[in-house]
Amino acid sequence: MIIKHLSLALAACLACATAAAAPAFDDKFRQLEELLPTPGITRTASGAPGHAYWQQRADYKLRATLDEAKRRIDGSGTVTYHNNSPDTLSYLWVQLDQNMFRADSDNRAISTVPSREAWAKATEADGMRFEAMRFIALSRSFDGGFNITSLSDGGGQPLRYTINKTMMRIDLPQPIKPGSRFSFQMAWNFNIPEMNVLGRRSGYEKFEEDKNDLFEVAQWYPRMAAYYDAAGWQNKQYLGDGEFTLEFGDYDIELTVPADHIVASTGELQNPGAVLSAAQRERLRQARTSSKPVLIVTQKEAEAAEKSRSSASKTWHYKANNVRDFAFASSRKFIWDAQGYKKGGTDVMAMSYYPKEGNPLWERYSTQAIVHTIEQYNKYAFDYPYPIAISVNGPVGGMEYPMISFNGPRPTKDKKTGELTYSRRTKYGLIGVIIHEVGHNYFPMIVNSDERQWTWMDEGLNSFLEYLSERAWEEDFPDTRGDPRAIVDYMRSKNQVPVMTDSESVLQRGNNAYAKPATSLIVLRETVLGRELFDFAFREYAQRWKFKRPTPADFFRTMEDASGTDLDWFWRGWFYTTDAVDVSVDGITEYGVITKNPEIEKAWKKARKDAEPVSVTTQRDKGMARRVDAHPELKDFYNEHDDFTVTNKDRNKYQESLEGLEDWEKALLAKGKHLYLVDFSNIGGLVTPLVLEIELKSGKKTIERIPAEVWRYSSKRITKLIVTDEPMVGLTQDPYWETADIDNSNNAWPRKITPSRLELFKTDRSKDDLMKDFKTPLKSKDGKAAQ
Repeated sequence: MIIKHLSLALAACLACATAAAAPAFDDKFRQLEELLPTPGITRTASGAPGHAYWQQRADYKLRATLDEAKRRIDGSGTVTYHNNSPDTLSYLWVQLDQNMFRADSDNRAISTVPSREAWAKATEADGMRFEAMRFIALSRSFDGGFNITSLSDGGGQPLRYTINKTMMRIDLPQPIKPGSRFSFQMAWNFNIPEMNVLGRRSGYEKFEEDKNDLFEVAQWYPRMAAYYDAAGWQNKQYLGDGEFTLEFGDYDIELTVPADHIVASTGELQNPGAVLSAAQRERLRQARTSSKPVLIVTQKEAEAAEKSRSSASKTWHYKANNVRDFAFASSRKFIWDAQGYKKGGTDVMAMSYYPKEGNPLWERYSTQAIVHTIEQYNKYAFDYPYPIAISVNGPVGGMEYPMISFNGPRPTKDKKTGELTYSRRTKYGLIGVIIHEVGHNYFPMIVNSDERQWTWMDEGLNSFLEYLSERAWEEDFPDTRGDPRAIVDYMRSKNQVPVMTDSESVLQRGNNAYAKPATSLIVLRETVLGRELFDFAFREYAQRWKFKRPTPADFFRTMEDASGTDLDWFWRGWFYTTDAVDVSVDGITEYGVITKNPEIEKAWKKARKDAEPVSVTTQRDKGMARRVDAHPELKDFYNEHDDFTVTNKDRNKYQESLEGLEDWEKALLAKGKHLYLVDFSNIGGLVTPLVLEIELKSGKKTIERIPAEVWRYSSKRITKLIVTDEPMVGLTQDPYWETADIDNSNNAWPRKITPSRLELFKTDRSKDDLMKDFKTPLKSKDGKAAQ
């Protein structure tokens, strides 16, 4: 630390100046409006739906049959499309997502394998080469995709249609005018892919031990594509990553399955008397008011069902109102438990379906995790509005649909005892994925963002709430997405793209679309806004846009509008760039205010002089004979006094200077403040608030929080004035690692030693060969020895 003295006038100037001049002005705080769409009558500048906001609707009345032996779905039914837009539509677009499983699909055509280097390093043991080859081979032979067998209008007249890969255009006999609706009938079938081989978000799982299948079925019917003011028809092809943008509607669904199957589904069961036993219905009644899960189908009953095959069938009838999709699961292997939860505007049956292979893990945690999720998400968003919330264990690792989610973690069989056991990672992995997938009911199943374009709007916001919910499950929950310290490796990496990137072009999907936006919201909540402002604004966003379709601009604008804070700098840095937080504390200069009191000032100078190191010459001259010691008569006044002696002249001059000071100047001199100029560099490019831990000589530590606007005049380098009552001995920027700073080694002054570890390892190379590496000079690109 450099220590200097300054005049009182200069101290007053320093109190006003905290930023050093920058060589080139890079305005990190310029308005974001240059990137956001212009507000209008459908979406306001505040981020709320406008007075002319509109939204399309699609109602479905469908029937489907699951052919277990052929692993096939046959379906038919009627779709009623409501044109609530101000536009006249001459055709409709329909999503045919199962066509991704066609052998000639774009998904198959653009699939790549690991690089040659990674391929060469892979082994049969890790399975990478085998699985890649298996996927390529079987995807070409699997007869996947929708087979549309009929398409007609309400009067039974065939409709013209054109299939473009995963999209189908229906040409209308007459345009649909604003405020009108159009109904059409269709029939189709498709083969269900084996999830662990070809599937993506749905499919079947084979159980070799008992020769049963478990079906998790989604994207099983042609679904109306979204049409909305900001994008028109959302007809991006389904390539596998960008998920589903859909319209809300009412569903009336009949599912015909083998008679010994148990079905888990979106919606409320309409005919329990036809498909459930009296005992099962009674158990459901008890579960409605139970404080813990009640078994509707026990493990013993499920194991008995596994041993036979019914040749008969049952039809399960469901209705679901105001949902944007419909999915189901079916198997004779299902154990089924349920628990009711009622609070505020929520009255829901939380239910879990799982095979015996899921126990003892699933019976203990699944339904409890559903209830916990709803409790927590209700606090930050809105009351869960649906009557059902389901978690199903099957081959899909984690995927969400209205009222139902598919979740994967299971125990593993102990090789010695044969018993099913689970690790700590599996336990918390299950709880975490259930929180995440059930949480998706809020985002995007209700706050209905466009997943085909913006993955982060559902995955990132949901991961943020998942993080909060996991922390409310138990202390020290092993969460991985949300904590700023967990994102630094990604933030410092080179192979990344901005969060505001199209879903199909995202690199490092988990970090980009889940972890980084979740972390940004934690930083915004904890460091930038504070919890009270953030929580109010986030809940306002959820309330404004539930059962509607927000865009990124609506989220950004609502958070600013409801918090009363200009956050353009934050959205620009975290969402539109790949900049990182890396603030360096470059140096500190201490300034003491010159009191002009000679008693104080000369004592200060003497202390500074005494603190200087003794020269080598002086050390070695110690004890040498000197003339003045032998002849004391040579000594006079100046041998007894030095430059640090206070004279009467000094005292008189000081009294004269005091008479000319203002009262505030006298007060400042009396307080004896310590002034420090601290230099900061923004190496990472992402502006951030400063969180300074100041350590004083007495050992006391204080935290000073400085808004990000401290960088407004110079985004590269600033100097901040710190004033303390006693000497400062240390300063640390971001002491709690709350800003996702990617390099903590430059955050403290004085610098701190960075601990690390070396690992001893064996090698097949001889010691002589290893020593040659140290003796051989490095070569530069031109072949010359490097310095």
